[in-house]
Amino acid sequence: MDVPETAERIADRLSGVSLPEHVAIVMDGNGRWAQQRGQPRHAGHYAGVQAVRGVIEVCARLQVRALTLFAFSSENWRRPKAEVRVLMELFRTTLDRELAELKRNNIRLRFIGERGRLEKGLQQRLTLAEEETAANDALTLVVATSYGGRWELSEATRRLASAAVRGELDPAQIDEAALRSALCAPDIPDPDLFIRTGGEQRLSNFLLWQLAYTELYFTETLWPDFTPDELAVALEDFAERERRFGELGSKQGAGEQQLAAVPLGQARDA
Repeated sequence: MDVPETAERIADRLSGVSLPEHVAIVMDGNGRWAQQRGQPRHAGHYAGVQAVRGVIEVCARLQVRALTLFAFSSENWRRPKAEVRVLMELFRTTLDRELAELKRNNIRLRFIGERGRLEKGLQQRLTLAEEETAANDALTLVVATSYGGRWELSEATRRLASAAVRGELDPAQIDEAALRSALCAPDIPDPDLFIRTGGEQRLSNFLLWQLAYTELYFTETLWPDFTPDELAVALEDFAERERRFGELGSKQGAGEQQLAAVPLGQARDA
């Protein structure tokens, strides 16, 4: 598949459609994809890299501001050591291979997660990649590695508590804005659209604070089979939704206004 050509076609397809500013994706199904083909699980992880390329290309072409990918969770450390080694090596080699292309396409890299659990050399690579792409502004690609939503909230709470102990923060001033400021990437807007592939319908400890009012989209498609066209379907589905953030939607609001205009007795008989 010629990804740039496909991205251009999808951009034409979605012209005039209301698009999300931030898309977050749980890339699920690599292992099952491989097992269905009689291959070892790590073959699915390698196959999933192509899907990552396609999604990044389309989001950049559509001028989506941020794309967050759940690459490796806090819980993934419990997987067999051999699989963890393969995942870490794939992460390292993919980063080394793709960094130059990301830089050419003006894409900024950010990494969130518990970096201290990563091998020192990989930690240094992540820092270097962030520094080398810091000035890029076409798309911010956030990669969640060794990440968990509960870990992030615990860390944020710890930072605020430490600041309070040092006398730098009045506990009475701790509100939603203060907590948000202590999260991993507080400058990036909350996701508008969450996509999970692989058929499971759960968040799996991903961006628990940020997903409070995000539109959720689930697909049976396994991640290596998630094409740019599959992404376009998800974006079209998002465009048809009415986001209310706890308020009345336009249709419901109109209904309320009509009801308010009806005398009480007539409303009771309706």
